[in-house]
Amino acid sequence: MTTALHDQAQSNPLLRKLSGVAELTDKERQAVLALPLSIKVFDADVDVVREGERPSDCSLVVSGFVCRYKILPDGKRQILGFYVPGDIPDLQSLRLHVMDHSVGALVKSTVALIPHQSLQDVLQRQPRLSDILWRVSLIDAAIFREWMIGLGRRSGYQRMAHLLCELQVRLKAIGLAEENGCELPITQNEFADALGLSTVHVNRIIQDLRRDSLIVLRGSVLEIPDWGALCAAAEFDPAYLHLGR
Repeated sequence: MTTALHDQAQSNPLLRKLSGVAELTDKERQAVLALPLSIKVFDADVDVVREGERPSDCSLVVSGFVCRYKILPDGKRQILGFYVPGDIPDLQSLRLHVMDHSVGALVKSTVALIPHQSLQDVLQRQPRLSDILWRVSLIDAAIFREWMIGLGRRSGYQRMAHLLCELQVRLKAIGLAEENGCELPITQNEFADALGLSTVHVNRIIQDLRRDSLIVLRGSVLEIPDWGALCAAAEFDPAYLHLGR
């Protein structure tokens, strides 16, 4: 790869994401870099795309933090996933034309909208990129499976510890975490909606994790004094994240 292409790749979150999944050729990198991106900024608690809509673009997270969620008939919210820069939380809209859930910003976030037609054109010219995006979707499904195990079989304490481990590893993989912690702009209400717990229960679990010297949480800054101990408490194995590259 030329120096100029390498520099562009480093500044393009989609290219960084795909390069973390598979080795790209120069032609594939150039095709990704040529995709038209429409940049939009969403304030906290504003939807990027809503359930029932028929989007004509895929949403690439450039900065910030977004979530995938669904509102139940009684008004309660279930968060189905957290998404960080480089993620495409509505990639399925390329094939499933009606959204069956919503995607919203947790904090002020920048999102690049990629037109479906442009992405389809690139995939036709560079068919191996289809396989790579399919792998991205499979990894997303692997994370769903791990969350399902947590909701069904882990204690609330383990669920919280496991989610903190997951987010630390994912953020570190894209250069947004240090060895012993990260910026984590997720409220206790949002943790509760993701973990199937009450906000009061989440608060108690955080206090328990602090008491056990597994985390230090100051505002939105997470510190992990002993990574091995936190992983052991969570029974965390990062294999399901498939971050080998």
